[in-house]
Amino acid sequence: MNKITSMQKITPMLWFNNDAEEAINFYVSLFPGAKITTIMRYPDSMPGMGGKVGTVAFELFGQQFVALNGGPQFKFTEAVSFVVNCETQGEVDKYWDALLADGGQTQACGWLKDKYGLSWQITPTVLIEMINDKDKEKASRVFQAMMNMIKIDIPTLQKAYNGE
Repeated sequence: MNKITSMQKITPMLWFNNDAEEAINFYVSLFPGAKITTIMRYPDSMPGMGGKVGTVAFELFGQQFVALNGGPQFKFTEAVSFVVNCETQGEVDKYWDALLADGGQTQACGWLKDKYGLSWQITPTVLIEMINDKDKEKASRVFQAMMNMIKIDIPTLQKAYNGE
């Protein structure tokens, strides 16, 4: 038996119906440096599941996750989402467009659901800086601008911040 030596203390587990491997291959292709670390298949002795992918361990930006093909009993909800901190509008656009592709759904204020039902927040880091500004008027204008957006637009936030 191999001993796992570099396991983080808490690892998010994502429950998919039966498309965990497809979803994880998509996520790994989208985020730089992401990788699949282990694929575990159900044992041949498991009725109806023998040889099928059971779990996929993977990393996104150094964060370890595990995806499980667990069946249709549970669905993702917006109660849990993943925030992607973006430095530029180009990065916002890239992740927004890719995660919406092939059946994703937009939501308000930079939130979306991808085609697998997983919720994401595509968030420019400058938004967080602006809404935490010591100048409460600037912060309020930026917050109000964000509340009227679907995808976050940095130039519009900057105009609100500047009072334009």
